[in-house]
Amino acid sequence: MSDDAPTAAMLVIGDEILSGRTQDTNTNYVARFLAALGIDLKEARVVPDVEAEIVAALNALRPRYSYVFTTGGIGPTHDDITADAVARAFDVSIGYHPEAFAALEARFPPGEFNEARQRMARIPAGATLIGNSVSVAPGFQIENVFVMAGVPVVMRAMLEDLAPRLKRGTLVRTCTIMAKAPEGRIAADLARVQSQHKAIAIGSYPYYREDGAGVYVVVRGRDPAEVEVAGSLIEQSLRALGIEPMREKD
Repeated sequence: MSDDAPTAAMLVIGDEILSGRTQDTNTNYVARFLAALGIDLKEARVVPDVEAEIVAALNALRPRYSYVFTTGGIGPTHDDITADAVARAFDVSIGYHPEAFAALEARFPPGEFNEARQRMARIPAGATLIGNSVSVAPGFQIENVFVMAGVPVVMRAMLEDLAPRLKRGTLVRTCTIMAKAPEGRIAADLARVQSQHKAIAIGSYPYYREDGAGVYVVVRGRDPAEVEVAGSLIEQSLRALGIEPMREKD
Protein backbone atom coordinates (compact mmCIF):
# COMPACT_ATOMS: atom_id res chain seq x y z
CA MET A 1 0.00 0.00 0.00
CA SER A 2 1.18 3.55 -0.71
CA ASP A 3 2.77 5.43 2.16
CA ASP A 4 1.32 8.65 0.68
CA ALA A 5 -2.25 7.74 1.60
CA PRO A 6 -3.83 9.58 4.54
CA THR A 7 -4.01 7.38 7.62
CA ALA A 8 -6.35 7.30 10.58
CA ALA A 9 -6.84 5.82 14.02
CA MET A 10 -10.05 5.23 15.96
CA LEU A 11 -10.32 5.78 19.71
CA VAL A 12 -13.50 4.32 21.21
CA ILE A 13 -14.21 5.68 24.68
CA GLY A 14 -16.55 4.15 27.21
CA ASP A 15 -16.85 1.67 30.07
CA GLU A 16 -20.01 0.30 28.45
CA ILE A 17 -18.02 -0.93 25.46
CA LEU A 18 -15.41 -2.68 27.60
CA SER A 19 -18.05 -4.27 29.83
CA GLY A 20 -19.86 -5.74 26.82
CA ARG A 21 -23.08 -3.95 27.66
CA THR A 22 -22.93 -1.94 24.44
CA GLN A 23 -21.64 -3.29 21.14
CA ASP A 24 -19.30 -1.03 19.21
CA THR A 25 -20.60 -0.64 15.66
CA ASN A 26 -18.97 2.73 15.09
CA THR A 27 -15.51 1.39 14.25
CA ASN A 28 -16.84 -0.70 11.38
CA TYR A 29 -18.83 2.24 10.04
CA VAL A 30 -15.91 4.66 10.29
CA ALA A 31 -13.58 2.16 8.59
CA ARG A 32 -15.96 1.81 5.64
CA PHE A 33 -16.62 5.55 5.50
CA LEU A 34 -12.91 6.36 5.39
CA ALA A 35 -12.16 3.61 2.87
CA ALA A 36 -14.58 5.29 0.47
CA LEU A 37 -12.43 8.42 0.78
CA GLY A 38 -9.16 6.59 0.25
CA ILE A 39 -8.12 6.94 3.90
CA ASP A 40 -6.59 3.90 5.61
CA LEU A 41 -7.82 3.13 9.13
CA LYS A 42 -4.65 1.69 10.64
CA GLU A 43 -5.47 1.24 14.31
CA ALA A 44 -8.41 1.12 16.73
CA ARG A 45 -8.26 1.31 20.53
CA VAL A 46 -10.89 1.10 23.24
CA VAL A 47 -10.33 2.90 26.55
CA PRO A 48 -12.46 3.34 29.67
CA ASP A 49 -13.99 6.55 30.99
CA VAL A 50 -10.74 7.47 32.71
CA GLU A 51 -9.20 10.81 31.84
CA ALA A 52 -5.59 9.67 32.12
CA GLU A 53 -6.25 6.72 29.79
CA ILE A 54 -7.93 8.92 27.19
CA VAL A 55 -5.11 11.47 27.33
CA ALA A 56 -2.43 8.79 27.00
CA ALA A 57 -4.14 7.15 24.05
CA LEU A 58 -4.71 10.45 22.24
CA ASN A 59 -1.14 11.57 22.70
CA ALA A 60 0.11 8.23 21.39
CA LEU A 61 -2.14 8.25 18.32
CA ARG A 62 -2.30 11.85 17.10
CA PRO A 63 1.38 12.23 16.10
CA ARG A 64 1.35 8.85 14.39
CA TYR A 65 -1.60 9.22 12.02
CA SER A 66 -3.07 11.85 9.72
CA TYR A 67 -6.35 11.79 11.64
CA VAL A 68 -7.70 10.47 14.93
CA PHE A 69 -11.45 9.91 15.37
CA THR A 70 -12.92 9.47 18.84
CA THR A 71 -16.40 8.31 19.74
CA GLY A 72 -18.16 8.50 23.08
CA GLY A 73 -18.13 10.59 26.22
CA ILE A 74 -19.42 14.00 25.07
CA GLY A 75 -22.91 13.85 26.59
CA PRO A 76 -24.42 15.60 29.65
CA THR A 77 -23.60 13.13 32.44
CA HIS A 78 -20.80 13.00 34.99
CA ASP A 79 -18.94 10.23 33.12
CA ASP A 80 -18.83 12.21 29.88
CA ILE A 81 -15.25 13.38 30.27
CA THR A 82 -13.90 13.23 26.73
CA ALA A 83 -13.89 17.00 26.13
CA ASP A 84 -11.92 17.61 29.33
CA ALA A 85 -9.50 14.82 28.45
CA VAL A 86 -8.93 16.24 24.96
CA ALA A 87 -8.28 19.70 26.44
CA ARG A 88 -5.74 18.17 28.80
CA ALA A 89 -4.08 16.21 25.98
CA PHE A 90 -3.59 19.45 24.01
CA ASP A 91 -2.81 21.48 27.14
CA VAL A 92 -5.53 24.05 26.46
CA SER A 93 -8.38 25.45 28.51
CA ILE A 94 -12.01 24.44 28.10
CA GLY A 95 -15.17 26.50 28.36
CA TYR A 96 -18.58 27.18 26.90
CA HIS A 97 -18.50 27.73 23.14
CA PRO A 98 -20.89 30.63 22.36
CA GLU A 99 -22.27 29.10 19.15
CA ALA A 100 -22.74 25.67 20.69
CA PHE A 101 -24.31 27.14 23.81
CA ALA A 102 -26.79 29.23 21.82
CA ALA A 103 -27.79 26.32 19.57
CA LEU A 104 -28.39 24.02 22.51
CA GLU A 105 -30.24 26.65 24.53
CA ALA A 106 -32.61 27.23 21.60
CA ARG A 107 -33.38 23.52 21.40
CA PHE A 108 -34.83 23.20 24.90
CA PRO A 109 -37.98 24.78 26.37
CA PRO A 110 -37.39 27.67 28.77
CA GLY A 111 -35.99 26.47 32.07
CA GLU A 112 -34.93 23.03 30.76
CA PHE A 113 -31.45 23.96 29.55
CA ASN A 114 -29.97 22.89 32.85
CA GLU A 115 -26.35 22.67 33.98
CA ALA A 116 -26.03 19.06 32.83
CA ARG A 117 -27.17 19.92 29.30
CA GLN A 118 -24.92 22.95 29.25
CA ARG A 119 -21.97 20.58 29.63
CA MET A 120 -22.43 19.59 26.00
CA ALA A 121 -21.44 23.15 24.97
CA ARG A 122 -18.04 22.90 26.70
CA ILE A 123 -15.39 22.87 23.98
CA PRO A 124 -11.57 23.01 24.25
CA ALA A 125 -10.01 26.34 23.30
CA GLY A 126 -9.06 26.54 19.64
CA ALA A 127 -11.39 23.75 18.53
CA THR A 128 -13.89 24.09 15.69
CA LEU A 129 -17.37 22.60 15.89
CA ILE A 130 -18.60 19.49 14.07
CA GLY A 131 -22.24 19.82 13.13
CA ASN A 132 -24.91 17.44 14.39
CA SER A 133 -28.13 17.40 12.37
CA VAL A 134 -29.73 14.85 14.72
CA SER A 135 -29.60 16.42 18.17
CA VAL A 136 -27.73 19.75 17.72
CA ALA A 137 -25.11 18.96 20.41
CA PRO A 138 -21.86 19.33 18.47
CA GLY A 139 -18.68 17.39 18.22
CA PHE A 140 -15.45 19.24 17.65
CA GLN A 141 -12.12 19.18 15.85
CA ILE A 142 -8.81 20.23 17.36
CA GLU A 143 -5.85 19.92 15.02
CA ASN A 144 -6.04 16.39 13.53
CA VAL A 145 -8.41 14.99 16.19
CA PHE A 146 -12.15 14.70 15.53
CA VAL A 147 -14.30 14.16 18.61
CA MET A 148 -17.70 12.61 17.96
CA ALA A 149 -20.66 11.19 19.85
CA GLY A 150 -20.94 7.52 20.70
CA VAL A 151 -24.59 7.13 19.65
CA PRO A 152 -24.28 5.63 16.16
CA VAL A 153 -26.91 7.76 14.39
CA VAL A 154 -25.39 10.94 15.82
CA MET A 155 -21.84 9.83 15.07
CA ARG A 156 -22.80 9.21 11.43
CA ALA A 157 -24.31 12.68 11.12
CA MET A 158 -21.08 14.17 12.47
CA LEU A 159 -19.01 12.16 10.00
CA GLU A 160 -21.01 13.59 7.12
CA ASP A 161 -20.39 17.10 8.42
CA LEU A 162 -16.65 16.72 8.85
CA ALA A 163 -15.98 14.79 5.63
CA PRO A 164 -15.20 17.91 3.53
CA ARG A 165 -12.28 18.67 5.88
CA LEU A 166 -10.49 15.42 5.11
CA LYS A 167 -7.76 14.92 2.56
CA ARG A 168 -8.69 12.16 0.12
CA GLY A 169 -6.42 9.37 -0.99
CA THR A 170 -6.49 6.95 -3.92
CA LEU A 171 -9.20 4.34 -3.41
CA VAL A 172 -8.17 0.82 -2.49
CA ARG A 173 -9.16 -1.82 -5.02
CA THR A 174 -9.93 -5.38 -3.96
CA CYS A 175 -10.14 -8.80 -5.50
CA THR A 176 -11.79 -11.60 -3.50
CA ILE A 177 -11.27 -15.27 -4.35
CA MET A 178 -13.02 -18.15 -2.60
CA ALA A 179 -11.34 -21.53 -2.39
CA LYS A 180 -12.78 -24.71 -0.91
CA ALA A 181 -9.53 -25.76 0.70
CA PRO A 182 -7.84 -25.58 4.10
CA GLU A 183 -5.87 -22.39 4.64
CA GLY A 184 -2.67 -24.30 5.34
CA ARG A 185 -2.75 -25.96 1.94
CA ILE A 186 -2.51 -22.68 0.04
CA ALA A 187 -0.42 -20.64 2.49
CA ALA A 188 2.91 -21.16 0.70
CA ASP A 189 1.49 -20.06 -2.65
CA LEU A 190 -0.03 -16.93 -1.10
CA ALA A 191 3.31 -16.08 0.50
CA ARG A 192 5.05 -16.48 -2.86
CA VAL A 193 2.64 -14.14 -4.64
CA GLN A 194 2.87 -11.65 -1.80
CA SER A 195 6.68 -11.62 -2.03
CA GLN A 196 6.41 -10.76 -5.73
CA HIS A 197 3.90 -7.93 -5.18
CA LYS A 198 4.94 -5.95 -2.12
CA ALA A 199 2.80 -2.91 -2.94
CA ILE A 200 -0.40 -4.88 -2.35
CA ALA A 201 -1.74 -6.77 0.67
CA ILE A 202 -2.98 -10.36 0.54
CA GLY A 203 -5.13 -11.66 3.38
CA SER A 204 -6.68 -15.09 3.91
CA TYR A 205 -9.83 -15.58 5.97
CA PRO A 206 -11.01 -19.13 6.74
CA TYR A 207 -14.69 -20.03 6.86
CA TYR A 208 -16.55 -23.05 8.20
CA ARG A 209 -19.93 -24.02 6.79
CA GLU A 210 -22.17 -27.05 6.53
CA ASP A 211 -20.82 -27.84 3.06
CA GLY A 212 -17.23 -27.76 4.31
CA ALA A 213 -14.37 -25.49 5.17
CA GLY A 214 -12.63 -23.05 2.89
CA VAL A 215 -10.93 -19.70 2.70
CA TYR A 216 -11.53 -16.28 1.24
CA VAL A 217 -8.40 -14.70 -0.20
CA VAL A 218 -8.58 -10.92 -0.46
CA VAL A 219 -6.08 -8.93 -2.52
CA ARG A 220 -6.01 -5.19 -1.73
CA GLY A 221 -4.08 -2.37 -3.37
CA ARG A 222 -4.28 1.03 -4.98
CA ASP A 223 -3.08 -0.08 -8.42
CA PRO A 224 -5.99 -1.94 -10.08
CA ALA A 225 -3.69 -3.58 -12.63
CA GLU A 226 -1.39 -5.01 -9.97
CA VAL A 227 -4.35 -6.23 -7.92
CA GLU A 228 -5.66 -8.07 -10.98
CA VAL A 229 -2.25 -9.59 -11.78
CA ALA A 230 -1.84 -10.86 -8.23
CA GLY A 231 -5.40 -12.22 -8.21
CA SER A 232 -4.79 -14.09 -11.44
CA LEU A 233 -1.56 -15.58 -10.10
CA ILE A 234 -3.39 -16.82 -7.01
CA GLU A 235 -6.08 -18.39 -9.17
CA GLN A 236 -3.42 -20.13 -11.27
CA SER A 237 -1.73 -21.43 -8.13
CA LEU A 238 -5.01 -22.79 -6.80
CA ARG A 239 -5.78 -24.59 -10.05
CA ALA A 240 -2.28 -26.13 -10.00
CA LEU A 241 -3.22 -27.59 -6.61
CA GLY A 242 -6.45 -29.01 -8.01
CA ILE A 243 -8.59 -26.33 -6.36
CA GLU A 244 -11.06 -24.43 -8.52
CA PRO A 245 -11.17 -20.76 -7.42
CA MET A 246 -14.34 -18.71 -7.43
CA ARG A 247 -14.01 -14.95 -7.96
CA GLU A 248 -16.36 -12.88 -5.81
CA LYS A 249 -17.83 -9.55 -6.91
CA ASP A 250 -16.43 -6.64 -4.85
